[in-house]
Amino acid sequence: MSAGTAVHRDVRDGVLTLRLDRQAKRNALDRASIEHLVALLEEASTDDSLRAVHLTAAGADFCAGSDWVASNAGGGRPRPASLVRRLPLQSHRLIELLLTLQLPVVATVRGVAAGLGCQLALAADFTVAAEDAVFWAPFVRRGFTPDSGASWLLPRLVGLARARRMLLLGEKVSGATAAGWGLIHEAVPAADLDARALELVASLGRGPTVALGLTKQGLLRSAEVPLARALADEAFGLELASRTADFREGLAAFADRRDPDFTGR
Repeated sequence: MSAGTAVHRDVRDGVLTLRLDRQAKRNALDRASIEHLVALLEEASTDDSLRAVHLTAAGADFCAGSDWVASNAGGGRPRPASLVRRLPLQSHRLIELLLTLQLPVVATVRGVAAGLGCQLALAADFTVAAEDAVFWAPFVRRGFTPDSGASWLLPRLVGLARARRMLLLGEKVSGATAAGWGLIHEAVPAADLDARALELVASLGRGPTVALGLTKQGLLRSAEVPLARALADEAFGLELASRTADFREGLAAFADRRDPDFTGR
């Protein structure tokens, strides 16, 4: 963990684990922590030794959002347009990186995932949560408007009606309900959470990394482009994937009727 931040970094078996650890603030992220997460994800985007990312947190809660008190410790109101200048380089950049990083991202959520914390979980490719976890977009309850991708992520994941419940009514959603809605990948009993998330991370870490990244990219773009462009993107992705060692291993494993042994190359 770097001085002045609250993010632990660990790499093991090709998996980059980023663990939030600011438990006194329910892992709410101050500016330094957000900037550190952005830097770590930007570094991961060019690290060919990595095969998956695991986003988790210490203590009872995942992340209570942005620490607005710490971010405005100087007192007074922010200068005009300050938020418009800062957000794209901070929390907005963080969400963008999670969505576009060509590595699978798994988030493990227990306790509260509110505000930015909720969006971190939704931007992950797979979020595994405790059944009693709480997903909350409390913006209107605080007199704010949504940020960090909430108004983009929620309707795409659960539709407009449920997005309105979370954004306009400030409705809290349990882990079990979130899984039922399709907001997250899976909800499990709290006692099983870590084991299930690590199982999923390990499975993705053994996958064909380039193909996974290209597929993730295609899914992200699919809602924004017409069918003809999506088909062209698929053909381009297949061309790139077919040049990898994992593609050849996949064909060989199919011919030999065995499980493939992918290396991420």
